[in-house]
Amino acid sequence: QVQLVESGGGLVQAGGSLRLSCAASGRTFSSYAMGWFRQAPGKEREFVATISKSGGSTYYADSVKGRFTISRDNDKNTVYLQMNSLKPEDTNTYYCAARRLAVRTSAHEYDYWGQGTQVTVSS
Repeated sequence: QVQLVESGGGLVQAGGSLRLSCAASGRTFSSYAMGWFRQAPGKEREFVATISKSGGSTYYADSVKGRFTISRDNDKNTVYLQMNSLKPEDTNTYYCAARRLAVRTSAHEYDYWGQGTQVTVSS
């Protein structure tokens, strides 16, 4: 089992940057593919990015491709989401998630979730 804690959210102006972090407990972090998702009130959780166990493969939603970068440090049990050129429509609660085996883009296929961190982008 793994516990996830996100941090790094906040208020930023459009065009600005934020880096989210997700710290995982346990010694088997490198056994999990990791993902970032986001959700607005009343809407379904939306895929943002995912990274394989080794960090060798990454996938992004079209809406963030070229602006966001997912990375991980298995020695620090942490996954990151670097968000650049932020837009007001990026305003959401961002969640990290973990699943064993291969990467997936569907929230339903992830087993563990953090509590979320709020990102607000002002215009």
